[in-house]
Amino acid sequence: MTVDSQPILDGDRRALARAITLVESTRRDHRAEASALLEAIMPNTGNAIRVGISGAPGVGKSTFIEALGNHVIEQGLKPAVLTVDPSSTISGGSILGDKTRMETLARRPEAFIRPSPSGTTLGGVTRRSRETLLLCEAAGFDVIIVETVGVGQSETRVADMTDMFVLLLQPGAGDQLQGIKRGIMELADLILINQADDGRESLAENSAREYRHALHLLRPRSQNWTVEVATCSARDGQGIDAAWDAVQRRQAALDDSGELASMRAAQSRTWLWTEVQESLLADLREQLGSVDLFAELEDAVADGRLPAKTAADQLLDYFLK
Repeated sequence: MTVDSQPILDGDRRALARAITLVESTRRDHRAEASALLEAIMPNTGNAIRVGISGAPGVGKSTFIEALGNHVIEQGLKPAVLTVDPSSTISGGSILGDKTRMETLARRPEAFIRPSPSGTTLGGVTRRSRETLLLCEAAGFDVIIVETVGVGQSETRVADMTDMFVLLLQPGAGDQLQGIKRGIMELADLILINQADDGRESLAENSAREYRHALHLLRPRSQNWTVEVATCSARDGQGIDAAWDAVQRRQAALDDSGELASMRAAQSRTWLWTEVQESLLADLREQLGSVDLFAELEDAVADGRLPAKTAADQLLDYFLK
């Protein structure tokens, strides 16, 4: 699969879709092609606002993203939405239904929506979400929105590839103590209590106050931005303009202070070592999968005859030699 970079830079949607398929491919013969393509488009990346969206299932992430995407288009900008659907641990399949849930946004010619399966990757995103984000930037999209599979303590990798991390919560979802989820709350730059509608406006405001109090117990992630908490109704379009205003104000604050450049540099270093770890693991599995020692040690661990660490050390010694 050969993909030329120029059509992507020209904004060709089909070329962009083919490029994303290429970088998501697990075939070894596609790795070199994907690397060459990414290297070619790198000078044309980094100009978009990168926003990560997370929240528990049922909080209305897709509805919020659709409302935000339409609002962004009304401001004269082009959004790309990267959605991540959970893959089945049994079949490996994924529904990939986010595009159908964002029906009005999907019909807008200014928008691009790409659903991808999460596979076995933790962190709420796919293994190639970062590369997909860069391809969308190269294709000329002004705002990249990354939606995670759902909120969780391990679901934080999206914060390592975006400029702003938005956490959606439901009215009455918990008190102050429930609000202090160290794995996710410390990463949030904007907390929105969604579904402030159908008589739940007062409950949403109470939840917002509780989360504001809870945030005082956490160390701020940035010296140039104070985490904000607000209410909204994505269904009714209420509070979407305020949310986008917060995104723009944070972007300006980080850019003016120089923190945006240093943060993205740190994210790139994290990306490097994550890629090294995952590539080594893939190579190890590929090279040792057919070796008798691999099956022997795996059986020994499964039978309780050998600690996993001892077996891992032996496999690594064999691999490195």
